[in-house]
Amino acid sequence: MKLRIYASLLALMLTVTATTINAATIDDKDPKKEKVANMTEQQQAARLEEIRNRVNEIKAMDKSALSKADRKALKKELKGMNKEARSGHGVYLSVGAIIIIILLLIIIL
Repeated sequence: MKLRIYASLLALMLTVTATTINAATIDDKDPKKEKVANMTEQQQAARLEEIRNRVNEIKAMDKSALSKADRKALKKELKGMNKEARSGHGVYLSVGAIIIIILLLIIIL
């Protein structure tokens, strides 16, 4: 009887732990970053001015008359423009990375 219970539990555990997980494909290349990287300085400045004008239009807009879907679309558009405006402007280091770099420099020197 004990053997049947242990065998059943083992089969249950193996069934639960042996499930396959379909991971989403990760796209390393962001098309907005590539597009901004290929622009000249004048094109980047012109695009930033377009983004500023569009943001000012959205801020001046009466959002109380918009439907939920329209507000969601505006929010999505603003997030996309924010990502585009921030892309390609340098490398950011976290506080933890800075501490590790400083510790490595202290150990090496």
